[in-house]
Amino acid sequence: MPQSRYLFAISCFQMNLLREAEAALSPANEPNSEVPNGAAGHYLLGLIYRYTSRRSSAVDHFTQALSIDPLLWAAYEELCILGAVGGASDYFSDVAASRIQQQYLSESSSHKISIGDEDRSIQSSRVLGLNDSSPKQPKNLHSNSIKEISNTHVVMAAGQAANSGSSNLSLYNTPSPVASQLSGIAPPPLCRNGFFNAVSCDGSSKPAANAAILAPRRKAMEEGRLRKVSGRLFSDSGPRRSTRLSGEATAGINSNASQAGGGTGTNHSSSSRFLGGFSSSSSKTSSAAFRTMTGRKGPSCISESFDEGRRKTEVFGDSCGEDASATMSSVAIFVDCRYLEEDKINLHAGGLSVHDSKLINGIRELLGLLRTLGEGYRFSCMHRSQEALEVYQKLSQNQYNTGWVLSQIGKAHFEMVDYFEAARFFDLARRVSPYSLEGMDIYSTILYHLKEEMKLSYLAQELISTDRLAPQAWCAMGNCYSLQKDHETALKNFQRAVHLDSRFAYAHTLSGHEYVALEDFENGIKCYQRALQVDERHYNSWYGLGVIYLRQEKFQFAEHHFRRAFFINPRSSVLMCYLGMSLHSLRRNEEALEMIEKAILADPKNPLPLYQKANILLSLERYDEALMNLDQLKECAPQETSVYALMGKIYKKLNMHEKAMFYFGLALDLKPPATDVAIIKSAMEKLYLPDEMGDSL
Repeated sequence: MPQSRYLFAISCFQMNLLREAEAALSPANEPNSEVPNGAAGHYLLGLIYRYTSRRSSAVDHFTQALSIDPLLWAAYEELCILGAVGGASDYFSDVAASRIQQQYLSESSSHKISIGDEDRSIQSSRVLGLNDSSPKQPKNLHSNSIKEISNTHVVMAAGQAANSGSSNLSLYNTPSPVASQLSGIAPPPLCRNGFFNAVSCDGSSKPAANAAILAPRRKAMEEGRLRKVSGRLFSDSGPRRSTRLSGEATAGINSNASQAGGGTGTNHSSSSRFLGGFSSSSSKTSSAAFRTMTGRKGPSCISESFDEGRRKTEVFGDSCGEDASATMSSVAIFVDCRYLEEDKINLHAGGLSVHDSKLINGIRELLGLLRTLGEGYRFSCMHRSQEALEVYQKLSQNQYNTGWVLSQIGKAHFEMVDYFEAARFFDLARRVSPYSLEGMDIYSTILYHLKEEMKLSYLAQELISTDRLAPQAWCAMGNCYSLQKDHETALKNFQRAVHLDSRFAYAHTLSGHEYVALEDFENGIKCYQRALQVDERHYNSWYGLGVIYLRQEKFQFAEHHFRRAFFINPRSSVLMCYLGMSLHSLRRNEEALEMIEKAILADPKNPLPLYQKANILLSLERYDEALMNLDQLKECAPQETSVYALMGKIYKKLNMHEKAMFYFGLALDLKPPATDVAIIKSAMEKLYLPDEMGDSL
C-alpha cells in the first residue's frame, strides 16, 4: 500500500537509512510510479535528495510539494535553505488561494451530498427502529454497561447504537473492538492521571469503579493516539464512511461524558510536527457530528436508558444528569434536521455557506501572511539582513511580537554583527515563547561574543531543563565552557549535540572551532566537512576551513574556501577581511587592498579590516597612510597590543627609533600573550640593528 511505503520511508529516514527510504518512495524498477502521500511524500523525498547531495532533484520535489499543498511551509523553508527561491509571491499567490479554494469546495460539496444521502437512509431506518425495536435489547446492553462504567450510561448506549444500525452501514465498518472505535479522539480528561471517580450531581464519588475503568481507558488512549497519527499522515486520501461514523460516535460520546461528569472536564490539545502531515478540524464540523450522532441513534434506546437510570439512582445519582441528557437529545434531533436542510438548500442553490466563505477568506489572509513571512525568511537565508528587517517591519503588531519572528529578527542582527540588538530580540523571543528552542544556539553564540558568562550559563541550564534531547541545549552548554577556555569539555558538549541530531550543521561547525582552539586541525577539517555535507551553504564551515589553511600557510586553499564563503554571504565584513588577508599572503596586494576597503565600508565599526589595511600599506611601503589608519584604530580599540606593536614597526622602518621604542613599550604594558611578548622584546633588542637584520618582527 502507498501508505505503508510512506510510513516505512519515514522510519528509514529517522534511522538515517536514506537509500532504503528512497527505494520505498521511488522504487528503481518503477521509475514512473506516483510518490505516495502527495505533498508529504514529495517533501520527504526532497529531504532525502538534499542530504545525499542531489540539489536539483531536491528542489524539484520541494517545488512539487508546494504546488500540491501551498500551505506546506516546511517545503518552502527547505527551498530557502537551498537558495532556490525566486520570491515568496511565486508560491503564496492568489493562484494558490484559488487552487485551495477549488479543492475545498469540491471536497465540501461531495461530503455534504454523501451526508444527505446517508441521513435519508438512516432516518428511514430510525422509523423502522421505533416501531420494531425490542425493549429488552437496550436494557440488556445498558445493564452490561453498568458493570463496566458508572455515570456514563448514555455514553455506552450511544456507543452500542453506533455499532448496531442498519445492515448497509455494517458493510463499511472495519472489524475492530468497540474500545478502539470509541477512541478516535482522546478519552475525557476524567481519567487523565489514571483516576476515574463516578461523580454524581450532589458531588459524591464512587471510587469502586476505578479498577474496572483504568485498563480499557488506557488501551483506548493508546489506540486513539495511533489513529490520530495515521489520520495526519494519510490526510490526502478521501474519508471513508466507517471513519466518519466512528468520528461522529466519539464526538457524541465525549460530549455526553462531559455532561455526565458534571461539566468539570477541560479540553487538552497537543500538536506534533510530522513530515508534511497536519490535520485541521472546525468546531462546526465537530458540533454537527455530535448533533447527527444524537439524532440518529434511536430515541427508544435513550429513553430506555432513562428508565433504567431512574431505577438505579444509587449508581448514577439523582435525575439531573438524565434530564439534561434528554433535553440535549431532543434539541439535537431538531437542530440536526434543520442544519441538514439548510446545507441542502445552499448546496442545490450553488451558493456558499457562512462557514465556507469564512474559510475561503481565511485562506487568503493566511497566504498573505505567508507571503510576508516567506519574503523575510528568504532574505535571511540569502544573508540580506537589512532587507529582511524591513520586510518584518510590515507585519502587524500581533504577528511581529511572536517568538518565531523575534528570533528571525535576532538572527538578522547577528548576521549584521550587531550583537547587542540581537541579544535584545532573542531575550524578547524567550519571554514570548520560553519553551521554543529554535535559534537558541545562535543566542548562545551571541552571549559568547558579548562575554556574558552569567547569562550564558543561565541560558544553558534553562535549555537543558526544557529539553535534554535538543541539540540547541548542548550547543549552549558547549559555548558556556568554551567561554571559560575549557575547550575539551566544550567539545564533549558539542559532540553530544551531534549525536542527538547528526543533521544539525551548526553543532558540527562548533565542534570544528573547538578542535582548532586545541590545534587539532585534522579533526577540525573533518567536522567542517561533515557540516557542509548537511548544508553546503553553511558559510561558517567554509570560513573555518579557510582559517585552518591560512594557519597552515596553505594560502591558495585558504583563498578558495574564503571565496566560497564570501559567495554565499557577500555582505560579511569578516569574510571580506579574511579573503583580503589570504590575497595579501599570496602577494596580490592590490586585490587584497580592494577587498579590505569593501570590508571597511560594510562595517566601519569592525577594527580588523583597519588593522589589515595598515599591514598591506606597510608591505606597499606607504607608511604615512598606514600610520593614519592605525591612529584611527587606536580610538576604536585602545587596549589592542598588536596596534601599538605595528606602529612601533613602522616607526622603525622610518628610522624614528625613539617613537618605535615608545610604542613597543606601550604594547608590553598592555600585557599581551606570551608569544607576542617574545616577539616584541626581540624587536626592541634589534631596534638599532640594520633593517635587513631586524625584519624578523
